Amino acid sequence: MSQTSQICQKNSWHVWHLWHVWLFGTFGMFRILLDNIRFEHTIFALPFAYLGMVLAARGLPTLEQFIWITVAMASARTLAMSLNRLIDRELDARNPRTMHRPLPRGTISARAVIAISIVAFALFEFAAWQLNWLCFALSPLALIFLIGYHYTKRFTWLCHWVLGFTDGIAAVGGWIAVRASFDPLALLLWFAVTVWIAGFDLIYACQDVEVDRREGLQSVPARFGIATALTLARVCHALTVIALAVVGVVAQLGIAFWIGLVIVALLLAYENAIVKPNDLSRLNLAFFNVNGYISVIVFVSALLGMYF
Repeated sequence: MSQTSQICQKNSWHVWHLWHVWLFGTFGMFRILLDNIRFEHTIFALPFAYLGMVLAARGLPTLEQFIWITVAMASARTLAMSLNRLIDRELDARNPRTMHRPLPRGTISARAVIAISIVAFALFEFAAWQLNWLCFALSPLALIFLIGYHYTKRFTWLCHWVLGFTDGIAAVGGWIAVRASFDPLALLLWFAVTVWIAGFDLIYACQDVEVDRREGLQSVPARFGIATALTLARVCHALTVIALAVVGVVAQLGIAFWIGLVIVALLLAYENAIVKPNDLSRLNLAFFNVNGYISVIVFVSALLGMYF
């Protein structure tokens, strides 16, 4: 082999090696960014945005509306979770449950989180502008809650309901994206999501009682005890079922919705039954698995209920 050929082969291998390192490094960083915001948990709120969307359209919306609603939801949640990790990074570093998250661990920088927050903000605003004038006009109000709710646990135990109210914007947002107007049914959906999210956040907060008390954070479990928090969670989830039942009546949904609602009621009962004041060992099962099923079932059963 000539010297020129050897040099070309060596250079080709070097280029391939650099490309390999860059590709896997970029993929690894992207995976860390997604892990930082727990992107997979978008499934909790996205189906309710779709629920507001299909109820407003009385069926399927246009493809353009569907795309921009999805972009708006994904970017809004990315913005909210990125800011949550950024704002709470010092608290997370002192909490044994959260100290291994990417930001406290140092596997991602605050600068990177700020950058992705800016991109998410721009995407959210652009998606709102693409949908209709009312979505764009109300987007600053949505951002106030998306950013502000992270601070509420520092001064009020109502933070669980503020979180629910913020997530409920997804449902009414899906409605406004289609109709460009407020309607009683949209507000009812907003209430249903508010109490549903507040209920499982009350359960989730039970694992951080000691940390919250040590840090001076306000939460129902820290302020009133785990037993009270779990009781209020049951009340919230009972209200969720009632609110969804009223949605079914007002929207004149068919039997498929009612079957789905029965399943949702049973899942909520199961979620509340497996978590007890003296046994939080199954809390993650209640939070992550069951609630993901619930949001999807509500959306699918409502969609089928409009056709059957």
